[in-house]
Amino acid sequence: MEYTTLGDTGLEVSRFCLGCMNFGSDREWMIADDEQSHEIIDRAIELGINFLDTANVYSHGESEDIVGDAIEDHDREELVIATKVYGAMGEGPNKQGLSRKHILDQVEGSLERLGTDYIDLYQIHRWDDSTPIEETLHALDHLVETGKVRYIGASTMPAWKFTKALYDSDLHDYARFTCMQPQYNLVDRQEEENVLPVCADEGVGVIPWSPLGGGFLTGKYDREDDPDEGRAATDEHTRERFTDENWRVLDAVREIADEKDATPAQVSLAWLLHKDVVDAPIVGPRSLDHLEENLGAFEVSLTDNEVQRLEAPKNPVWSRSIADL
Repeated sequence: MEYTTLGDTGLEVSRFCLGCMNFGSDREWMIADDEQSHEIIDRAIELGINFLDTANVYSHGESEDIVGDAIEDHDREELVIATKVYGAMGEGPNKQGLSRKHILDQVEGSLERLGTDYIDLYQIHRWDDSTPIEETLHALDHLVETGKVRYIGASTMPAWKFTKALYDSDLHDYARFTCMQPQYNLVDRQEEENVLPVCADEGVGVIPWSPLGGGFLTGKYDREDDPDEGRAATDEHTRERFTDENWRVLDAVREIADEKDATPAQVSLAWLLHKDVVDAPIVGPRSLDHLEENLGAFEVSLTDNEVQRLEAPKNPVWSRSIADL
């Protein structure tokens, strides 16, 4: 396993982060078997992955419970456990968002489910237009000061909002966002025109979610297919990737994969690992075989010409609607 530091911090993380959204029973494509989830987590740690990412809202806390149970037998000090806050955790007032009350309430629930005294990386899952960012930052700073949280991060937002948060943190001497979690992969490159330049300039770590485009870049779909199983059968966002432009990207991925005796998933992940701004793509394997395949991306070296071939079919364009994902 390769390791790097998260942004400008001294926190050492594996070059792949294990995404834990698949662990739970909220959607039919998730892993409802806790034992199977534990096997994947245990094997990932055995292979050197020390960075795990979940969220309170994943299967309404079930994912955090699974992660907490799985890490009991591992060295907590070597692990970097990340979770998130923002999504609805019940009905009624104060059950969603980034108010001070919601953040302080939810961190306690996450700590209990994860079975830990502290969270290494606590991230705001989305921007909350109904709460002043100063209130959110003050609450997060309090968690850092009291030791319940070690670092804070953010996910999926327009660059101007993220820049405002960094400015307000500096202005008020609050703990600063140390990483950004954007959607970023070969067919979703809009962040190259949005938040990634900010991250590069400000020393903010980048841990992309959906590095395989919801499974599109694994090559399991074909132009002629009418997906009736897996994530694409129920996830409209995955099906939205079935465009002529994206199929041309996948054609290039498949060609290079054949040339290198690799899989499309490995080539797609290798492309991300070659990006200087990227610290640790978040992979979400649903089986041990998928996990092993993903880690094979470390063996795939891409030339500048091959990177150009992969990127040529598509020009990144930022869309306001992306922030609503």
